[in-house]
Amino acid sequence: MHLSTTIENCIARRQQLASQLAPGIVIIPTSKELARNADTTYPFRFDSSFYYLTGFNEPDAVFVQIIGENTVQNILFCRPKDEEREIWDGFRYGPSAAADTFGFDIAYSLDDIDSKMVELLKNQPRIYYPLAKEMRWDRQINRWLSSVRALVRTGINAPDTIVDVRTVLDEMRLIKSDFEVGILRKAGLINAQAHIRAMQFTQPGQFEYQVEAEILHDYYRQGCRAPAYNSIVASGSNACVLHYGENHAQMRDGELLLIDAGCELHGYASDITRTFPVNGRFSGEQKAVYDITLAAQYAALEQCKPGNTWNAPHDAATQVLAQGMIDLGLLKGSLAEVLETESYRQFYMHRTGHWMGLDVHDVGAYKVDGQWRQLKAGMVLTVEPGFYIRPAANVPSAFENIGIRIEDDVLINETSHENLTASCPKTVAEIEATMAG
Repeated sequence: MHLSTTIENCIARRQQLASQLAPGIVIIPTSKELARNADTTYPFRFDSSFYYLTGFNEPDAVFVQIIGENTVQNILFCRPKDEEREIWDGFRYGPSAAADTFGFDIAYSLDDIDSKMVELLKNQPRIYYPLAKEMRWDRQINRWLSSVRALVRTGINAPDTIVDVRTVLDEMRLIKSDFEVGILRKAGLINAQAHIRAMQFTQPGQFEYQVEAEILHDYYRQGCRAPAYNSIVASGSNACVLHYGENHAQMRDGELLLIDAGCELHGYASDITRTFPVNGRFSGEQKAVYDITLAAQYAALEQCKPGNTWNAPHDAATQVLAQGMIDLGLLKGSLAEVLETESYRQFYMHRTGHWMGLDVHDVGAYKVDGQWRQLKAGMVLTVEPGFYIRPAANVPSAFENIGIRIEDDVLINETSHENLTASCPKTVAEIEATMAG
């Protein structure tokens, strides 16, 4: 992906943001480098909203936008050029090159941010920033405000209103552009290939982390330098732990393996879950539970179209799952009774999906004015029903510790949806054939 294309999109987003805000000052910081231990840091990952507007991938930077009645000024604060630090840590743009490269009107050294921000805040009517996201930034902005308020006797006014910029920015990020969809589509293909690799590698006696290593290897091999989140590679009873992350158990013949893993490409996530037998063949009980879960996903996918509410896929999946639980003898009563009492939650206790984009659990409200929001073209969501059978008095032993989740990434388009991860096998026949091959 060419940097210039990213910058063009970022500049357009800055313009769009300014057009939706009343006069004032926008302040959006990125992430800082975090110490892992001693003088070693975790791999740096930018703040998603900052990157969405800037395309700038260095730590300890701040985006500022001054919105006037008829003018908009875009400003970047970033680390100064430092040849000695660059010898140790790598290239830095520095303010001058950053402004030219990333399309800012001006850029300043982060060393000067305190004095510059006091000047920029003078006589601004309001501040827009991610309120209460990080306490250190709440404190910093309060310090700047205090400095401006101290100048009141000189005729200078301080902003008297603080607005959470995410109210507007999250809604912008919720609707993906063609540029973003192209990245998400490619990320879905890369992730599907990694899951196929995992299916073909898996066999009894291996450890979960060995399968995880195959997935990560394929991400890196295809150009994704990081996973979108910590991979879940859960065999046997571990598959009934929704956010299992140890990935250290030895896989046994006859168990299922649930893999929930996603890659990150140019900042954008992919998120796939597949469940398959460690030995390559589903048992009768495993197949019965799997087919119910797959039918639930198909029912949810049918509801993924513009005009339907966010909750429609979840309701459709829940009905299929609840009826399947009754058919298997795991629950008693009619479908209406099971849904009303929510007894199905013994085996299905989470929602059917979430927004996806720069964050794997991406931004955007799920309800508007107290009502489930309508799906619109450009939204990207996951569809991931699950069926988790822990040992219990009402569970026959043959069904114990079967945990299944099936997840795909879906783009809502003008008429229906596009499954961005459809190339990853998910029927029983497709999985068994893939593993045999």
